Amino acid sequence: MTDNARPTGELTLRTLAMPADANAAGDIFGGWVMAQMDLASGIRAAERARGRVVTAAVKEMAFQLPVKIGDTLNVYTEITRVGRTSITLNVEAWAHRARYRFLEKVTAGTFIMVALDEDGKPTPVPDEE
Repeated sequence: MTDNARPTGELTLRTLAMPADANAAGDIFGGWVMAQMDLASGIRAAERARGRVVTAAVKEMAFQLPVKIGDTLNVYTEITRVGRTSITLNVEAWAHRARYRFLEKVTAGTFIMVALDEDGKPTPVPDEE
């Protein structure tokens, strides 16, 4: 890791950046990174909601560094707020630079997920057990 920085939250998703996910310069598309962050948010929020969730909003997201082909993208999630039907998460994406053996934070954002019932309508998030 660089500058003694450490990821915040729980490692929720790891995936490898492949050539099909990159532009001609070898940088991974930001939309791909954001999609991985959305997947991680959905995993963590669904576990907390004990059911189906959808993305309601993504806020405050900025890309700081590129992800390159061959990097392992590590996505960390931290639940910061549970509302009646919503779950807010801070999500960080870190690139494990395999050739150099260190982690670098590439982006972070706030994701808001909403719990849904069987009919696709917002439903209360259950209390923690």
